Amino acid sequence: MADPPQILVIDDDAELCELLAELLGQEGYAVESARDAISGLARAQEEKERPFTLVVLDVMLPGLNGFEVLTRLRQSSRVPVLMLTARGEDVDRIVGLEMGADDYLPKPFNPRELVARVRALHRRASHAGAAAGPGAAASPSAAEAQGALTVDDLEVLPAARRVRVRGEEVRLTTAEFDLLEVLARQAGTVVSREDLARRVLGRRLAAYDRGIDMHVSNLRRKLGPGPGGGERIKTVRNAGYILARERA
Repeated sequence: MADPPQILVIDDDAELCELLAELLGQEGYAVESARDAISGLARAQEEKERPFTLVVLDVMLPGLNGFEVLTRLRQSSRVPVLMLTARGEDVDRIVGLEMGADDYLPKPFNPRELVARVRALHRRASHAGAAAGPGAAASPSAAEAQGALTVDDLEVLPAARRVRVRGEEVRLTTAEFDLLEVLARQAGTVVSREDLARRVLGRRLAAYDRGIDMHVSNLRRKLGPGPGGGERIKTVRNAGYILARERA
């Protein structure tokens, strides 16, 4: 029997940690909790034979806050991170996504909603091998390059979950890669925000949900402009986003 996927919860709320351990345990996950930022970060960064599949990270932590933990974690790992933010604090959600979180959930939340978010992130991570550390070598193998998606000077390698711009490797989070792959497969075609939320985040787009918008903003920053200097991912007002082709 395969070992259960491991989840790390970093939150100083003991009751919440116990509740999540029970709920996620019922879903077949092995849950480990850390009640402070320093120990949680150490566990997340620890070299293990079986890395964590996902990290649930609270913004409000004693000592280092969740943003600082995320910044340090992203220096060495692309493990999917679900951030827990204070309800009404839109800036926390935006900052978290800008810094590399894959999704967020405002407190207080329905525990079943958190389980659903974890399931969606885990499905993506199981395909991505997202708990790996720094990116692989810049030259892909023939097997990795099979099925590559090329749009101008952008190359997306779905099999290897790697991205290159003008031959240079670009490191993306799980959500960013999934979003780019969807746009690359439909390059030149508008994809709605609702469709992107369903296919990338595994959920319906809620009112005032900025998740997809922030992931697009991160992609624009990491990928840079297109070969002609124009915006690579364009916003189509009241419609969605499009990965533009500059070359025939």
